[in-house]
Amino acid sequence: MAYLFLLAAIASEVVGTSLLKSTQGFTRPWPTVGCLGAYAVAFALLAQAVKQVPVGVAYAMWSGLGTAAIVTIGVVFFGESLSPVKLVGVGLIIGGVLLLNLGGGGAH
Repeated sequence: MAYLFLLAAIASEVVGTSLLKSTQGFTRPWPTVGCLGAYAVAFALLAQAVKQVPVGVAYAMWSGLGTAAIVTIGVVFFGESLSPVKLVGVGLIIGGVLLLNLGGGGAH
């Protein structure tokens, strides 16, 4: 169950981060409310996840999977470029998250 909380937290954080650009520096009220609300939900879910998932593993998954998702969203929806270097970087991040989980850092 803790990993479901973590995945939901990551998804909520990705939504909040995706809305950041549309807030225009927190000057547009509704995108700002959506962004901050998504972040609040993300942190509440993350707090539940770290009750059972080691904080280092949870944060690695949070940052790694969130980064990969944001890079993908940036390319698909915001027209950002995707270079071979970016692909390798995201692959290394995901590989690091996998190694942390496979190396005995999972829930205890």
